[in-house]
Amino acid sequence: MIQQYLPAIKHGESTRFFLMAGPCAIEGEEIALRIAERIVKITDKYGIPYIFKGSYRKANRSRSDSFTGIGDEKALKILEKVGQTFGVPTVTDIHESHEAAIAAAYVDVLQIPAFLCRQTELLVAAAETGKVINIKKGQFLSASSMKFAVDKVKDVGNDKVFLTDRGNTFGYQDLIVDFRGLPEMRAFGVPTVMDCTHSLQQPNQTSGVTGGKPELIETIAKAAIAVGADGLFIETHPDPANAKSDGANMLHLDLLEGLLEKLVRIREAIL
Repeated sequence: MIQQYLPAIKHGESTRFFLMAGPCAIEGEEIALRIAERIVKITDKYGIPYIFKGSYRKANRSRSDSFTGIGDEKALKILEKVGQTFGVPTVTDIHESHEAAIAAAYVDVLQIPAFLCRQTELLVAAAETGKVINIKKGQFLSASSMKFAVDKVKDVGNDKVFLTDRGNTFGYQDLIVDFRGLPEMRAFGVPTVMDCTHSLQQPNQTSGVTGGKPELIETIAKAAIAVGADGLFIETHPDPANAKSDGANMLHLDLLEGLLEKLVRIREAIL
């Protein structure tokens, strides 16, 4: 499904950005379907290609008592059901090479987490599934260095790859977005996405729970669209304060339509 519009986006033929959105983690079937249904209605209204996102397992947590998931197979089957129910592509992240083939049986896009974007065996295993691969840029890397991650996927014979910027480390407890990186990564001939929520994280808090600045999501999203991002990545939830993962930097689901309406107008204005 995603293959139908990625080529157009890649070659600059699309007048719309695409959206990757959903909860940080799969918390259960009912809430995943509820979030997906709401976003599908909004993206259909504005003609925005949509990919439902959700982590089937959270492998990178600061504390050992943090939520990691509801069970791998259970979560993957929920992702599969979302895709089948609403006819949209789905994406989830993988953390080890052996997970690539497992997750590929349920989703359309495999995502490489930012901290793992240099792991050659992981990138190769993901590429070998033939799925679309989304590589998140490491907070510790320059935009130009992501060319080598793209090459690792393409060298396997898989050219269905795109990149997602999620900010750069700024001190120990903050991130900053360098918007020069979006056109720089786009020059590699791949679609480039802005992660509007993780780029506002405040990591390494003394509590062991990552903070965030969700009030700036609109700012990051507007700037990304203005500089030509092909897509946006937004984690959203109907009750961020009680989300099981990354609630501190999520967009409240009730705010998504208003934001997308503004972003569509910005994209139309600059074309």
